[in-house]
Amino acid sequence: MKIAIIGTGRVAAALGKGWAARGHMVTFASRQPGSEKVVALVEAAGPNAAAARVADAVARSSIVVLAVPFSAAQETLAHAGDLSGKLLIDCTNPIAPGLRSLYNGDRSGAEQIAAWAPGARVVKAFNTTGAENMASPGYPGGAASLFLCGDDELGKAAVWQLAEEIGFEPVDAGALSAARHLENLALLWIHLAQVNGLGRGIAFRLLRR
Repeated sequence: MKIAIIGTGRVAAALGKGWAARGHMVTFASRQPGSEKVVALVEAAGPNAAAARVADAVARSSIVVLAVPFSAAQETLAHAGDLSGKLLIDCTNPIAPGLRSLYNGDRSGAEQIAAWAPGARVVKAFNTTGAENMASPGYPGGAASLFLCGDDELGKAAVWQLAEEIGFEPVDAGALSAARHLENLALLWIHLAQVNGLGRGIAFRLLRR
């Protein structure tokens, strides 16, 4: 798969390195693709990785991963070019001060992302855990669960495959409207890790009887 990852932070790096190592062609999308930080990231990701400006990276890819702070999402998508028909994986979380959601219960950040990217096939995923788990999702009790949701079944199937490839146990949470629950789950993970002091080496796992 040809994957553009918008962002160069910890989440972008973990996902990009993981997918590049498994044979996918990964382009890190940045406003400064020639910067020292981005060049080092591409080198660390290996021969299947490259960097480009956001619109160029999107144009050459069928899958686009949005891994920037939610506060930067609207402006970033405005510079991404035509996203019609592309699979857009939303990894963002709309967090307000006080560790709460920016939205009330009748809307989610992912649905807002879809409104900012008309024509894109939006799937919410990779937002309910930390970058450390994206780099290594295995635990003694089994693989961490990766919750995803969206209205495009083929898009969800592609995200499911990408999650499995890097070691997660995918869980389909339903339609894109379920993204509000995933975003609240992200708030819980952050609360446990940072406020309750459990640290970032924790993950959710769905158990079945």
